Amino acid sequence: MPANDALPPIPAKRYFSISEVAQLCNVKPYVLRYWEQEFTRQLHPSKRSGNRRFYQHHEVLMVRRIRELLYEQGLSISDARSHLQESTKRRRPIATSGTSVPNAGPLPSWAEYLLAELRDIRSLLTAPSAA
Repeated sequence: MPANDALPPIPAKRYFSISEVAQLCNVKPYVLRYWEQEFTRQLHPSKRSGNRRFYQHHEVLMVRRIRELLYEQGLSISDARSHLQESTKRRRPIATSGTSVPNAGPLPSWAEYLLAELRDIRSLLTAPSAA
């Protein structure tokens, strides 16, 4: 699998099936199921009737991160797991409104996405209604 393959953009959906995630991340569904067993703290899609997996946007981003660590950076599974656990420990603290966190570093891409979603929701709630 070439490392320079551009992955398709992630659609604005709430849930993704395992086959959709496999296509979005350019891996096979059985690889995703295996990664769920290996990366239990980072990757745990919800399961619905018939044990069907449904991934959320941040989980698709995590699959892409795992793929990058394993396929592009060449880390072993245990090294990738350790790397992800360390990056979780260094996660940026949540700041109260109007304050900043010095030297916190950049937010992970899934956190940026969630912040953008929260801003959109806030703007919808505070917008004057057209009655």
